[in-house]
Amino acid sequence: MGRSGRRTVRKLYAVPLGLAAAGAATFGYASVIERNWFRLRRVEVPVLPPGRPAIKVLHLSDAHLTPGRTRLIHWVRSLDALEPDLVVNTGDSLAHRDAIGPFLDALGPLLDRPGVFVYGSNDLYAPVFKNPLRYVWRTSRSDYAKRSREPSLPYRELGSSLQAAGWLDLNNRIGRLKVGGLDVEFGGVDDTHIGRGRYDRIAGPVDPQADVHFGVMHSPEPSVMDRFVADGYDLLLAGHTHGGQVCVPFYGALATNCGLDRPRVKGLHKHRGAWLHVSAGLGTSPKAPMRFCCPPEATLLTLVPR
Repeated sequence: MGRSGRRTVRKLYAVPLGLAAAGAATFGYASVIERNWFRLRRVEVPVLPPGRPAIKVLHLSDAHLTPGRTRLIHWVRSLDALEPDLVVNTGDSLAHRDAIGPFLDALGPLLDRPGVFVYGSNDLYAPVFKNPLRYVWRTSRSDYAKRSREPSLPYRELGSSLQAAGWLDLNNRIGRLKVGGLDVEFGGVDDTHIGRGRYDRIAGPVDPQADVHFGVMHSPEPSVMDRFVADGYDLLLAGHTHGGQVCVPFYGALATNCGLDRPRVKGLHKHRGAWLHVSAGLGTSPKAPMRFCCPPEATLLTLVPR
């Protein structure tokens, strides 16, 4: 083969090899660096009645914890230094049947603070591999219809442990807490993504005597959020979306894995007159251990008077 032929062969191989190297580097960054690059988002929400004292709310979601995630465990535990008045956990805390102890260790001193929680689908069902590209044109909701209805993870033990620490179970329940001098009313639903949400059990107008009203859910489904707003809830908190998990620069999330529109896949937004905060979450399924242009996060919301 002549010199020109060898140059042609090198060019033919250069492009696919370059693409393969770029793909490997991107995967390494997304699975090793960004997946462990935890961020604290700080947001101010003007939701309280005039004259009420500000409170700090720490919103945690989607830890998808396995026993070996020590960096995540230590980072969450460090958030107690923020001295939140309330902790809200919007589900998908587990990804392994032996993760309850590590998750409680991650919360650590946060368990001594007022807290509330709901479940996500991954608190009940162990993760399985799925083609992540499917989320672009469909959600994972139908996947759960094919599974056994018997949960494979010890979610009841998780709930009992959190309740033993004094946290409110808001799965299809209403609750109330004194938080930083405020009277806070909560309404919550179990995960609607797998058909466990029962809003009818909590339906009805909020108590106007409470200072502020929180609607707590795992998956931010607009139909459920509409009902929260119609009943008078001021602030809605959800997770589930992972902020898109893998995002495209200058475009954003490719999918939300629920009925929520892409522009509201994470962060603070409005929903029919109420405030909505969607957490991008702390973790990923161990079957899809990567994040790209969407670092894992927790959020400290400071609620202030309107």
